[in-house]
Amino acid sequence: MQMCTRNRAHLLSVSGALWLLFAIGFTTPLFAEGPSSAEYGVVLNLSGKQRMLSQKMSKEAMLVALDVDRDKNLANLEKTSALFDKTLKGLRDGSEELGLPPTTSGRILRQLGKIDAVWQEFYTVIEQIVATKQVTPEQVGALAKTNIPLLKEMNKAVGQYEKDAKAGGLEADPGLAATINLAGKQRMLTQKMSKEFLLVAYGYDPEDNKLALLETYSLFERTLAGLRDGDKILDLPGTQEPAIREQLAVVEGLWATFKPIVAYGADYRTTEIPRDKIEALARTNLPLLKEMNAAVVMYEKQAAE
Repeated sequence: MQMCTRNRAHLLSVSGALWLLFAIGFTTPLFAEGPSSAEYGVVLNLSGKQRMLSQKMSKEAMLVALDVDRDKNLANLEKTSALFDKTLKGLRDGSEELGLPPTTSGRILRQLGKIDAVWQEFYTVIEQIVATKQVTPEQVGALAKTNIPLLKEMNKAVGQYEKDAKAGGLEADPGLAATINLAGKQRMLTQKMSKEFLLVAYGYDPEDNKLALLETYSLFERTLAGLRDGDKILDLPGTQEPAIREQLAVVEGLWATFKPIVAYGADYRTTEIPRDKIEALARTNLPLLKEMNAAVVMYEKQAAE
């Protein structure tokens, strides 16, 4: 009799719990599904794009500091920083507008928290520049010191997303996850080498920035070849997709024009960068970024198939 009563109580408890789940409309799923392949493509694309935005903001601030198209670059700086802030929130909480599912991984959420802490310090300086419409030497120093920590912490998050993608929605094609990551990283490298070139032109730690510039453009060139033909060390399988190879050829054409500019800035014999080379870099870095981004979008679509 006592056992029967106990079983009845247990059944009532279970039925009550089930009724409660139906009553609240399953607002918390019993079994959370991970992102789909298409969603993983978007997450890898946009989290990777954040790396680029960290360097694009730094480049835009340096163009203002060097008085190159001041009003245009101030407007760009305001837009770029707003997009970084919006995307960071979307990665954490989800964004229907950006096509981002909310992040549920505890370790990635902790990493996004680290990024946010560095971002708030960086963003404060950016907002000051936009408000005053000028860049002081102190602000150049502050951005030079904080943009790399912001980039590194963002890159850690991209690596974590890539790892989850390989184990989840892109399990059938883990090489594609690495490809989207490194193709996305190429966008960042276009802006990082531009920033480093401009720091040399400004006279901020020129020797260190020359070395960084040499390393950055060498990595860009190697990765570009690896995206097309493969690179075992970079874990790139290469691609035989005609449309993507054609797009990579467009990037290579622009790179042939851009490389001599950054190589001049990285040369140990360069003591001063003339105005015409600064203006040439300001004109040519965005077309290179745009065409590299077009290739990333193609890889993202491939992930969705």
